[in-house]
Amino acid sequence: MTTENKFLEVYTNFKIHFYRDVFGNFENKEATLTTVESFCMEVIYAMQCPTINEFAKLIKISSPNAAYKVNNLIKKGYLEKIQSKTDRREYFLRVTQKYIDYYNISSGYVNDVLKRLKERMTDEEWKGFDRACEIIAEEQRKDIPEYRSMHLLG
Repeated sequence: MTTENKFLEVYTNFKIHFYRDVFGNFENKEATLTTVESFCMEVIYAMQCPTINEFAKLIKISSPNAAYKVNNLIKKGYLEKIQSKTDRREYFLRVTQKYIDYYNISSGYVNDVLKRLKERMTDEEWKGFDRACEIIAEEQRKDIPEYRSMHLLG
């Protein structure tokens, strides 16, 4: 198996685990996020408090369409708008604890796998893995210039 195929398998396994846990939770409670809303929330969370316009630009949809999606997510309790301290006309989108709890379905598994991986690797191997992750992230940011211009609440 090539390195490329191994990486694709790792990526796919993380997605499968996440989807399995999400669907498994539907039996225990009402499913409140649609698939598209789940994807929107993942993007907003990754962007770390974007404005609606920044979110719309990144996923290449109109601002009114983004506003509609955002307003539905606010009504469902997954997002909140935070007014900028420097420009009172501007609002940032921040995920709520309700979304963090939902998101932790996936991140908990990622953390478990990484912990087991670190236990199996030498310090030198772990440093190499860390460097590989850094390079992958740098390369991915080149493909998403809007993502690089993220900001935190200010």
